[in-house]
Amino acid sequence: MNSTLRIVFMGTPDFAVPSLRILLENNYHVVAIVTAPDKPSGRGRNLESSAVYNFARSRNLKVLQPDNLKSEEFVRQLTELRPDLQVVVAFRMLPEVVWRLPRFGTINLHASLLPDYRGAAPLNWVIINGEKESGLTTFFIDEKIDTGRIILQEKIMIGEEETARQLHDRMMIKGAELLIRTVNCIGSGNYETKSQQDLIRAGEELRKAPKITKESCRINWNEKVVNIFNLVRGLSPYPAAWTEGRKTDGSILSLQIFSCAKEIIVHGAMPGTPFTDYKTFLKIACADGYIHLLDLKQAGKKRMKVPDFIRGFRDIESYTF
Repeated sequence: MNSTLRIVFMGTPDFAVPSLRILLENNYHVVAIVTAPDKPSGRGRNLESSAVYNFARSRNLKVLQPDNLKSEEFVRQLTELRPDLQVVVAFRMLPEVVWRLPRFGTINLHASLLPDYRGAAPLNWVIINGEKESGLTTFFIDEKIDTGRIILQEKIMIGEEETARQLHDRMMIKGAELLIRTVNCIGSGNYETKSQQDLIRAGEELRKAPKITKESCRINWNEKVVNIFNLVRGLSPYPAAWTEGRKTDGSILSLQIFSCAKEIIVHGAMPGTPFTDYKTFLKIACADGYIHLLDLKQAGKKRMKVPDFIRGFRDIESYTF
């Protein structure tokens, strides 16, 4: 370990906090934190600071919150900090003038086994796509997104019913552990890197992890049970899979689905048709069975379990989803 290594840490959400904490616990010299500016939040639109900002201030660390990462003022501030290494965990794409600045470069912790699942939402897409395993990668940032030379990787198995939040919570701890190993290697000079290009087999198409959009969260009831089940858990609890039901009079019912169960069975029902006993269950037909809704939220209402929802919503079967 090289405790004299001058580190600038860049991150924003709660996923990044354990990584910052472990650097401090290992007595690394974190000279500054770079995080997102405060943003309006809630009904009152009060300014809210990031999880990394709140943690950094609790440790009396210097915090920078630039609006523009290319601004001369921000680059000057970074230069004056004389960083040996910059550590990025769940932050924005950096301009070259920033990531090239430290003498040892800038490293990133990414929540997938690169080169697969490059992009903004690897945690979601590995579950949506039904993967059995994923992992974590530390790498040096270069000109393109998530393409730099790999330092260390660790595989992580994904549970059959594991949600994005559950995988997130496991990965943020495992990620911190991988990060400190990586920084220790860089500080000692005892490491080798490997090119991502060397890991791509000829003709292989890499799986991607683009930003999640509203439309990519919409449930298609013509899909198979397992695909819908994976979509729901891959988006739970945020931003959440959603569906719309319509009545013949034009009424629309919008629901976010946070958890569900699978029932694979041959049936003759039209996909999107709901069935319920108005007491204990609500299921919707899909291509090869039913999805049992367990935990949901009607637009404009609070989140609730299905038995509570159907006791108060007595004409759900008049909708088609």
